Amino acid sequence: MNGSSVLVVEDDRSARSALVKALSRGGIRVLEAETGEKALAVLAGEKGIALVLLDVILPGIDGLETLERIRRSNADVAVIVMTAFGTVEKAVRAMKLGASDFLEKPLDLSEVRRAVEAALGGKVELGEARRKLMAWVEEGDRFDGIIGRSSTLKRVFETIVQVAGSRATVLVTGETGTGKELVAESIHAHSARREKPLVKVNCASLTPTLIESELFGHEKGAFTGAARRREGRFEIASGGTLFLDEVSEIPPEIQVKLLRVLQEREFERVGGNETVRVDIRLICATNKDLEKEVAAGKFREDLFYRINVVPIHLPPLRNRREDLPLLMAHFVEKYSRANDRQVAGVSPEAMELLDRYDWPGNIRELENCLEQAVVLCRNDRITPELLPLKIRQSQGARDVVEFPVGTDLRSVEKEMILQTLAYVDGNKTKAAKILGIGTRTLYRKLEEYGVSPPEDEESKGRDS
Repeated sequence: MNGSSVLVVEDDRSARSALVKALSRGGIRVLEAETGEKALAVLAGEKGIALVLLDVILPGIDGLETLERIRRSNADVAVIVMTAFGTVEKAVRAMKLGASDFLEKPLDLSEVRRAVEAALGGKVELGEARRKLMAWVEEGDRFDGIIGRSSTLKRVFETIVQVAGSRATVLVTGETGTGKELVAESIHAHSARREKPLVKVNCASLTPTLIESELFGHEKGAFTGAARRREGRFEIASGGTLFLDEVSEIPPEIQVKLLRVLQEREFERVGGNETVRVDIRLICATNKDLEKEVAAGKFREDLFYRINVVPIHLPPLRNRREDLPLLMAHFVEKYSRANDRQVAGVSPEAMELLDRYDWPGNIRELENCLEQAVVLCRNDRITPELLPLKIRQSQGARDVVEFPVGTDLRSVEKEMILQTLAYVDGNKTKAAKILGIGTRTLYRKLEEYGVSPPEDEESKGRDS
């Protein structure tokens, strides 16, 4: 810590003074600036600044623009942004622009010192780790057990890398079976808290009477059967990460207490009056639309904004079909090894059936399907008769194709071509007519994408 320099950028004189005094007592050399322009000038003229503590709301160029300029000219300098409650969307943007962490106002100076110490102490290590991870994301087809190379999944990987080194609360959304728990595990594994526990709670599996005790613990005699004091999951996770799966299932009366813990980092056990302080990183997950739950009065709006600081959405499997071959190969190998079988893969006929199915249960359903097929397989390939009846009977003809915002045009074009072909049972003449292109163009596109569906008599040799 000694010899480290921190630049505090805050336009409020009293707040800036308090930060300078608090950090100086820790043996840190502290510089200060009241605007973004002055901060950039200090960075240009001073050597050895390792960290910038940056307010988001500034006169002149604001904190986000200042952050962008810092990242362009001083890529190795860590940045922690400070933002008031109600402007957390700015904190999210800041994280995407390269901030390593954010602090919410009004500031707790002890929290500020901890965040600064963590950023300074782990700066080099986390920076190198992040560069390695980003290279892995760009080149690989799996990330901590999350398998795929689709553009939507690559963005998930990038967000994990970006957010892992911070203390920001993360909300993971997606349908059942898309792998939300794997995302939580990955964030924890690449964080500074990785040596501390990752504690998981499935809120949907707990009754309303049990969930308060499970989360916050209870004192001896707090209720019938409470024979001794019991620590809750928040206490057990202190110093590490707490993962609340299906957070939408938490009853309203417990949501109030959860909100207080997130605001104050303290609570009382059930039946007790002793205040317990904790230091946790919270990750939540849900398969529901929380904004609709808020509108329906089932979920507190203020709690929603507290947990939706950095959102990560996992696309359903039907929207990233290009990942199916990778997932199939992975599960076939996994369960062949587990069951001492010599299954080499999936036959073309079975592959076609698996590709046209919509997978309402997502990756979890695909895994169960292939585990069953491997166990029943007597040859070296999984064939159609080994697949569940609903998959064999699936027509895969969908008249609506959905794409998440941000999907690249190449992926959109490929999916539209494939779904149109499925809709017309592989008739390429009909598909080309619907798509408004020539049959030769359609063949060229299929070749470009590495897709070779069976020939149909009507479309052989034709062009429009």
